[in-house]
Amino acid sequence: MENVIQYLQVNWLEIFSFITGVLFLIYEVRQKNMMWVICIVASSVCAVVFYRESLYASMCLNIYYVGTAVWGIFAWMRDAKKVKAEIHLRPLKLKVVIISLVAFALLSVALMFLLRRIGDESSVLDAMVFVLSIIATIWLVKTYLQQWLVWIAADVLSTVMCFTQDMYWMALLYAFYSLSAIYGYWHWKRRGVYLNN
Repeated sequence: MENVIQYLQVNWLEIFSFITGVLFLIYEVRQKNMMWVICIVASSVCAVVFYRESLYASMCLNIYYVGTAVWGIFAWMRDAKKVKAEIHLRPLKLKVVIISLVAFALLSVALMFLLRRIGDESSVLDAMVFVLSIIATIWLVKTYLQQWLVWIAADVLSTVMCFTQDMYWMALLYAFYSLSAIYGYWHWKRRGVYLNN
């Protein structure tokens, strides 16, 4: 019993991140604005967890999530008024895909070198996850169906990164995110109604 209490004391932030992360994902799949409020709390705690593990890009990414949560609340409320549907979608244009791919390649390489210089524990994975997640979050706010595909890639890489850093609760969370993103894609595709822009 003493070992359990000690374990909980040491890992309570990761466990809290896991619980709030699961709640966030449930609301994200259902496209409910409450997800943005939970995102603010969960991302704030995750930033602390990643800072403690010297994963600086992931720490900054979670700070970025707090800011985009505010943007997301207003964007989703505006779009929900335009269409009466459970899930509202925007069509993804080829130009957005090309810009995103070029940004991913260039920013990942640049960030990897920067992270190595400041002592990031997993600079390659941390850089790739950071850039993919930035793209996925922008696509999420824009309600592109394909944001789920970007999240699958980012979440799989996050799972590997956290597992190799012995962050098992976070690895479990990202493994859950990976599986849930597959469901999210299917759910949005089945229930989504495209906005007339």
